[in-house]
Amino acid sequence: MSLLAWKPEYSVGIASMDAEHREMIELINDVYARLGSSSDAQAIEECLEEIFNTISMHFALEERIMSEARYDEYEDHKEDHEDLLDEIRDLMDEFIADTERGTELLEQRLSGWFGKHFASFDARLHGKLGAH
Repeated sequence: MSLLAWKPEYSVGIASMDAEHREMIELINDVYARLGSSSDAQAIEECLEEIFNTISMHFALEERIMSEARYDEYEDHKEDHEDLLDEIRDLMDEFIADTERGTELLEQRLSGWFGKHFASFDARLHGKLGAH
């Protein structure tokens, strides 16, 4: 079962960014599937690390594009990126410290931050940058 599905409203109209958004959805769905299976904690930790690294690189690309476009909400958007990365790192640390509790938190919050960021910050970014 998938946790997230790609939606047209997730598109920011920049092919490279949209491809990375799709990849993030796949990674999140992968770790979610592992949480519900008999995967060992080490495999889940590796998936979480891949998610963190992929998202970090994606945010760097997004921030570069926003900076080059002189996007007026750049600072707020960047701050949200930093908050999201902190939250992901906290979830990872919780999982490593207490696998059972960490699994519960991941299942509860894994999709929430992703959907929230898309629905607010990335939706506004798409509105400003338009289709490219």
